[in-house]
Amino acid sequence: MAESAAVEYHIDRRSGVATYLQIVQQTKQALRLGLLEPGDRLPTAREVVEATAINPNTVLKAYRELEREGLVEARRGLGTFVTRTLGGAAAVDDSPLRAELADWARRARTAGLEKDDVSALFTAVLDKTFEGDHAG
Repeated sequence: MAESAAVEYHIDRRSGVATYLQIVQQTKQALRLGLLEPGDRLPTAREVVEATAINPNTVLKAYRELEREGLVEARRGLGTFVTRTLGGAAAVDDSPLRAELADWARRARTAGLEKDDVSALFTAVLDKTFEGDHAG
């Protein structure tokens, strides 16, 4: 049996984002960054419930959504396993783009921006850059 993946869910109850969507988004993020790879087992619903104190049905709803999107597969009695990744070339640790972004983030922090400020700024630039691009 494959090891449980190195993914820990962090639920922000004040974010306004549905809890199950936070799990879906965090799983996709881990897939994009290569933290989860095909064959890795997601934490069981019980493990997620113990770590986050959320309803087990919420975890199962998130896992069903990931399965519907073809990213994971539930295997009865064994768990839920990653079937494919979302990682692009820019997501890997040694990517020049990642290094440039890390440098930019450090400069933003040094300039006094808080994490939420940096996130908002990055999201605004990202939205503007991909405006009208409905492929994603």
